[in-house]
Amino acid sequence: MVNGLLGRKLGMTRIFTEEGRWIDVTLLEAGPCAVVQRKTQAHDGYEAVQMGFGTVKETRCTKPARGHFAKAGVETKRLLREFRVETSDELKPGDEVRSDIFKAGDRVDVSGATKGKGFQGVMRRHSFAGGPGTHGSMFHRAPGSIGQSADPSKVIKGKRLPGHMGDVRQTIQNIEVVDVDPTKNLIVVRGSIPGAKGGFVVVKHTVKSRKKGAK
Repeated sequence: MVNGLLGRKLGMTRIFTEEGRWIDVTLLEAGPCAVVQRKTQAHDGYEAVQMGFGTVKETRCTKPARGHFAKAGVETKRLLREFRVETSDELKPGDEVRSDIFKAGDRVDVSGATKGKGFQGVMRRHSFAGGPGTHGSMFHRAPGSIGQSADPSKVIKGKRLPGHMGDVRQTIQNIEVVDVDPTKNLIVVRGSIPGAKGGFVVVKHTVKSRKKGAK
């Protein structure tokens, strides 16, 4: 069976355990995902399925994309991703994968895009201390000197400077599935995950084994 799903982040809340303790959780709408294409070892060199999530108007898709979805017999999808499967897996285009591939107690990896912060200075982006704020210093939030003299006469790559902040892919590994509601395609995971409400995520069975004593 496929080891992951596409979905989106609905938001955070808290739930109470049987012992009366509350824990922070994130609600994910995971699936249903439609199988759009099956990759095989003989034809493509590896075994995988391409799955789509979220509907979108046909007018917002290119003509080749519309033909790709029509060939599989599924609606046009907003998001496409591939998931590796075993050779014996019988998934084929048009099949549907739902959130019941997960169950409470499973450990998963959740990937998403972090919140975009736009262009930020060094104090916001890299936590620089900045200069004195009074007595006419004229040096408050600037990065300061960044270059060298005659040798090597250039700015070293990787120098921490102002620039675009956020909106990068991030994965939270080995987090617990607290509850699953297959009827509503909901997965409740413990803790927070990257991204804003409504952001797309990829949920996969974890690649790391649970450490002894971890929660």
